[in-house]
Amino acid sequence: MADDTSPTARALRTLELMQAGPGITAERLAGKLGVSERAARRYVGILREAGIPVVATRGPYGGYRLGRGLRLPPLTFSPAEALGLVMAVLDGHHDARDAATLVGGALGKIVQALPEGVAAQAEAVRRTAAPAPDTAAARPDPDTTAALVHACADHRRVRLGYRSEAGKEWAGEVDPWAVVVRHGRWYLLCRTHPKGARRAYRIDRVRSVEIGDDTFEPPEDLDPVATVEEHLAVGWEYDVEVVVDAPLDRVGRCLPRAVGKLERVDDGTTRLTGSTSNPAWYAEQLARVPAPFRIVRCPELRDAVRVLGQRLLAATESPRS
Repeated sequence: MADDTSPTARALRTLELMQAGPGITAERLAGKLGVSERAARRYVGILREAGIPVVATRGPYGGYRLGRGLRLPPLTFSPAEALGLVMAVLDGHHDARDAATLVGGALGKIVQALPEGVAAQAEAVRRTAAPAPDTAAARPDPDTTAALVHACADHRRVRLGYRSEAGKEWAGEVDPWAVVVRHGRWYLLCRTHPKGARRAYRIDRVRSVEIGDDTFEPPEDLDPVATVEEHLAVGWEYDVEVVVDAPLDRVGRCLPRAVGKLERVDDGTTRLTGSTSNPAWYAEQLARVPAPFRIVRCPELRDAVRVLGQRLLAATESPRS
């Protein structure tokens, strides 16, 4: 077996580091290899002598990268990198410029394998684009998310350690049905034990995950997204009941599931029941329905609808001279 501290082994490690992080500096190479910068440059020289094209660039974004004359092996991602890319796509993660992060390192591999012209444009966007992160998003720990994804796929019961928004900590067993991303947040849809209640827990609040040996079967007709959105529509500060003078299918096309549950009434109208902590937002959703509606319960929502209506009416008035 080759000595990991031999020049050849360290040169190969240098090649791997340049593949994983194009533009890596001599200083960072030295830190990763545990050698001096002079030694790191010597290993780069060994690669060049072996016919591997290594390009060095100067400037604030300068460093070493592999030239286009090298045929790269198939891309390989670690489980954490793969999940990091998926999470980046799903919730708008913005650490792609830093090669030291999961997303940045994985993206560097992809850029390195692109044709030269495309890679140059992709790299320019990656390094210069100003990130616009979603401040409302709550990104969970990738390792925690990966463990829950595996448990869902294997139908294995887990023991969760959880901390609520109020700071209360508890631990309990659940059957993890699905991981769902909605409104910039990651949820675990599950059934609790021993009560058997359906719950949607924020994954960023999960403190620990222990995968057990017991297995389960999720409901055959489960719609994870719909179930989570129905769950998010209940339990808020103000209970709401609204009757809409339109059939169920027409109302359902206009309202998001997060407003609550829609039910068909015998007289051809539709009943909406839900809850909200933001009556103004709820009023705006109801305004999207092209039919008369009546608020049966929730005086706070009546006030919000009245304010919205007055604002819309004011917009139709002629400007004062």
